[in-house]
Amino acid sequence: MKTKDRIHISAEIGTSHNGSLEKAKELISAAAEAGADSVKFQWVYAEEILHPNTGLVSLPTGNIPLYDRFRQLEVSSRFFSEAKDYAHKVGCEFICSPFGLKSLQELVDISPDRIKIASPELNHYPLLKKLTELRKQKDTDIPVILSSGVSTLADIEKALKILRNTHADTDITLLHCVTSYPAPETEYNLRLLPSLSRIFNIPIGVSDHSLSPILVPILGLVSGATFIEKHITLSKKTDGLDDPVALEPQSFTQMVNFLRQTEDFLRRNSLENHKDFHESCYDESATREIIREMEKEYGNETIQKILGTGEKKLAPAEEQNYGRTNRSIHVLRSMEAGDRITPDSVAILRTEKILEPGLSPDFFDVIMGSVLRKNIDAGQGLTWQHLLSFTK
Repeated sequence: MKTKDRIHISAEIGTSHNGSLEKAKELISAAAEAGADSVKFQWVYAEEILHPNTGLVSLPTGNIPLYDRFRQLEVSSRFFSEAKDYAHKVGCEFICSPFGLKSLQELVDISPDRIKIASPELNHYPLLKKLTELRKQKDTDIPVILSSGVSTLADIEKALKILRNTHADTDITLLHCVTSYPAPETEYNLRLLPSLSRIFNIPIGVSDHSLSPILVPILGLVSGATFIEKHITLSKKTDGLDDPVALEPQSFTQMVNFLRQTEDFLRRNSLENHKDFHESCYDESATREIIREMEKEYGNETIQKILGTGEKKLAPAEEQNYGRTNRSIHVLRSMEAGDRITPDSVAILRTEKILEPGLSPDFFDVIMGSVLRKNIDAGQGLTWQHLLSFTK
């Protein structure tokens, strides 16, 4: 049974089930047996995420359009409802990420234990506003996890301002993340965690896309993380989108065991020094001893690079993703100079592979009725250079 002084360990199943409920249950069972507190899924509708022209993804079976791959991962609401029930049966919480208004509403309808907003959706402001509205309803007051990869402090502040426009603002956890697959351990900058927690007055955690089951999770724990999320897969050799960066069950179990052993050490230290558990996470003598042991194993330079400077900035591995992985305004069909922008001609999507990003979702309502000054191809990001006027 999870207690308040234990770090929450979440097994990110994502879409590794490949649309099979049987495989989803196998993954849930593997996560539970490994000691995970929760399992997390992704509620995918391709049209909510990207445009069909976004480009190709490389899989073991060959290159296919990324949009088509997401289409293959679409499943019914009943799939997630049964996955939730099975997760509860084996003692895990059920967490899920929506990617648009439709998936959000359907997710809320099945009452998940928590809702996770993935890093690329941190600036999907209509999604955040709708979630805030739903959380204001008494029967859907669901805790929220917000991941903050490929974001700036200003981006995080804006998202939290929207999400905290509700009485449930104490039920939000912020996850530090590096949006790269895999993410280099040495770019995680875990000294940032206490600063983020203080700046935003929020519980903090880590969404870890690195390959090691030990480095980022343990150093995240001693840096103050209360939540660790890591991908799980039955085999790295399968063709799930995130399987190459996921942990197989044996490695996931290893991670859980190391985290629990580290917690035991911190707990013993807190009792000896008459401090509560969370204070001990920041206790210099306790953390120094753990860090010293890790430096013996992995080298001083590696460990210090993982801990980083504590300054919030984009990691080198994710700099090129800023504006592409997160959301912007794209046209849904080819349009010509003189055409007007209407709600059915644009959408807030990820740019991803070969398209160019567009305006911030901030301007979605502003541009309605504006006139194009030049042609634009289907899927491309809509920019100010495309617009002639805002006369409606």
